[in-house]
Order: sequence, then C-alpha cells, then structure tokens
Amino acid sequence: MTAPAPAAAAAALTTGALARRLGVSPTTIRSWESRYGIGPAHRDPGRHRRWEPHDVAVLEEMCRLTARGVTPAEAARVALAVAARPAAPGTPPLPSPAVPAPGGNILPVGTVRPECRGLARAAVRLDAPEMARILRRSIDDLGAVTAWTEVMTPALRAAGRKWAAEGERCVEVEHLLSWHVAAALRRAADRADDRAGRPPGPAALLAGTPTELHSLPLEAVAAGLAERGLAFRMFGPALPPEALLEAVRRTGPPAVLLWSQAARTADRALAHRVARTTWGPHGARTGPVVLTAGPGWAGPRRPPGTLRPRDLATALDQLERLLR
Repeated sequence: MTAPAPAAAAAALTTGALARRLGVSPTTIRSWESRYGIGPAHRDPGRHRRWEPHDVAVLEEMCRLTARGVTPAEAARVALAVAARPAAPGTPPLPSPAVPAPGGNILPVGTVRPECRGLARAAVRLDAPEMARILRRSIDDLGAVTAWTEVMTPALRAAGRKWAAEGERCVEVEHLLSWHVAAALRRAADRADDRAGRPPGPAALLAGTPTELHSLPLEAVAAGLAERGLAFRMFGPALPPEALLEAVRRTGPPAVLLWSQAARTADRALAHRVARTTWGPHGARTGPVVLTAGPGWAGPRRPPGTLRPRDLATALDQLERLLR
C-alpha cells in the first residue's frame, strides 16, 4: 500500500484528538458518523480513522449548528451540503436551518456539552428511551461525577428555570428528567458493584440533612464511589437528626457526607454533633470525619470538626483518602 504523504499524515487527526479539539466525546463523533454519514472521506484498510482538514471542517460546522439548537439530523444535512458545494465566486449561501426561538418548547441550556443539549431536547419531547441512552453513554464515557456536573446538572437547572417561569406547563419535563437521572446513576452504581463485587472495608455514610429533599447529588456521589470500588451506605434525603446519629453509632463510618442544597437546610449544629459522635471501647474510641457538601453550606462559618469540599469531585477524593 502507498503510505500517505507526510504533510497529509501530519495534518490528519485521530478520533480521540479530534474529539478533544471539538470538545465532544469520541462516542458522539462515532454516533454522528453511523447515523448521518459524517465520517472521514478517506480511510485506509486496517488503520484507525484519520480525519483530514476537510473532514474536520464538516464536524466543526456540525458542532456550530447543534450549539445553536439545530437538531443533529438537520445540522448534518447542512454541514454535508456546505462541504460538498464548490466555493465558486458569487455562489449564494445555502439557507440556514431553522433555529428554535427562545422560549417555547425548548430548554435553553447555554454553552454546554453536546450530550447535555441532546438530553435537554429529549426531555422536552418526553423521549424516555433517548434520555436513558444519552445518560448511559455519558456516564460510560465521562464517569458518573463528570456526567452529573457537565451533562445532567445544566439540563436539570434549565428544566427548573422553565418550570419556575411557566408553572405547571413544564413540570412533567422536570419530573421525567429527574427520574431518569436518578435511575441512570443508580444503575451505574449497581453495575460498578457487580463488576467489582461488594467492596471490602469501611463504608461512607451518605445522607441529606433533615430538611433537605434533594437526593440526586447523593446518587452521583454513590455512583462515583462505586466506580472507585469504595463502599457506602445511602440513607437518602431528609434523614431525621436522631436517626442520623443512630446510624453513625451503629455503622461506625470513617466518613459522613451530609448534603445541603440551600442555606435553609444546612444544619451546622447537627453536623457538629455528628462529628463528635464516637464509638468503640473506652480508650480506643473513634469518630467520623464529616464532609459538609453542597451549596447550602457556603459561608464563612464551617461547623467544627468538618471538611467542606468545593465540589463533588473533591468530595470523592476526600472520601477515598478516608476510606482507604
């Protein structure tokens, strides 16, 4: 076989390098290729795909259009047509595809990953199978915590804003999206447990403060711990104070993560009580390290004897050090 010219070989990109350049996942690029025929113009048998400048330009146009809210199918049609059309002087441009107007039946998510835009579009359509597929792929490609931060959270916030602005008209979107996010995170935790077996050693205790009703961030932490092969006990949101203290005494966790979404649910006195709870024989008693996680704990006063991770990735790193 004839080797490609050195200049062409140097200019060509692998799928991974192209994904990093465009800010999308390699899975997204492969999906666009299989669904819409957006792939390398030339491919050598037995070699990995190599994306040359012409191919890259098509994908850049695809990303530009989908970022504006154009559906992937329509964006692919226009991107391929632009690439195939000769750039003769005086040639009129192709008509731009329709971009959804603000409001209406869309979730404005801003500048986010393509997976998040796809999730938001599927949520508005109440397309449950597509939502499940995007969430599963996002967790597989990015990991649970990155998928939560960069894909799920922006879509959930957009659904919450739309619900607040339009009332009950869009509550079904937020409910369906929340259920699928919780299901995807729980499946990810179960799959990780199935692969690694039940992790040995001590387990972290995960709970929401007594008046905290948000549970999805706790599910993201649980999935992240399972991916790292770390054990946890999930007690969910709104765990009453005495039940929380009893759970700490009975299970003896080296670490307790307490989630608070808003300042009104951050119980600093309770966090201090948990940090002071001890167990074990006299002379060798020990207690947990308490992580006060979530935006509700923001502010200058940190409960004594606690840590305040700045985000879920930091919380996972701290939990891993404590559990190892």
